[in-house]
Amino acid sequence: MWRLMTAGAAAAAGGCLRSAYERKNFVTDIYEVKSEKVSRERTFMFLSDLHDNCFGIKQERLLAAIDKVRPQAVLVGGDMMVVKKKADLGITLSLMGELAAKYPVFYANGNHESRMYRKRQLYGDSYDVFLRGLKDAGVCHLSDTWADFDGEVRISGLEVERKYYDKRVPGDMMDVSYIEERLGRAAGDRYQILMAHSPLFYRTYGLWGADLTLCGHFHGGTIRIPGIGGLMTPQFHFFERSCGGHLKTGGKDVIVSRGLGTHSINVRLNNRAELVAVRIRPG
Repeated sequence: MWRLMTAGAAAAAGGCLRSAYERKNFVTDIYEVKSEKVSRERTFMFLSDLHDNCFGIKQERLLAAIDKVRPQAVLVGGDMMVVKKKADLGITLSLMGELAAKYPVFYANGNHESRMYRKRQLYGDSYDVFLRGLKDAGVCHLSDTWADFDGEVRISGLEVERKYYDKRVPGDMMDVSYIEERLGRAAGDRYQILMAHSPLFYRTYGLWGADLTLCGHFHGGTIRIPGIGGLMTPQFHFFERSCGGHLKTGGKDVIVSRGLGTHSINVRLNNRAELVAVRIRPG
């Protein structure tokens, strides 16, 4: 019994150390997609779910990794800060300023940004400060709106309502009409990128017409099991297919970031923080 307890304690300690390492050391994963809608290659960086995590002084390691890829633009999928008892915007706005000084930056809300907007009685003018900070930095904020980029690409940001983040909501809860009410129809004459924070409804995003959907929120499933995938989402879906990686739906591409940080469930195992690069090629 003593040996079993000792072995268990050693395994738990090892798991904690490994988790701490994975939370503070990210990987850069490059995904490639093809489309007949583009005539030349473009590369985008996608950041999601930083949750106030830091990678070096003033995010120097994160910025260096982005510069190494040399993207045409940076897309931000939300939840860059933690909004619970308070909303500290310093880390997020500092990073956005650094990025926007070098690249076009497009920012869509996650559930934490939306929480600041919904609960103004709790967070005061935090959301207004956030929007003003993005504008001053030169960041294009996409909340139920879109922007055309580089002639052939449309980037849209969907605001996912609170009810879609409730625990154990089904993946077929969202209808295409929900997206059309907010964004209109998908662009047919351009390569349509949709940033929608929750990946649970990825099939609906494809039915709407997104050529490429970029999501986050599920943090890779917290613990990833080889051959199976993510164990548990923040909404307590177990072994959810859309926890991370490259999915296909109806010929459309969906890329789900494992995220750059954590918050309430502060654990990562076999699930290092992820910086995403997407190469879109003619094909």
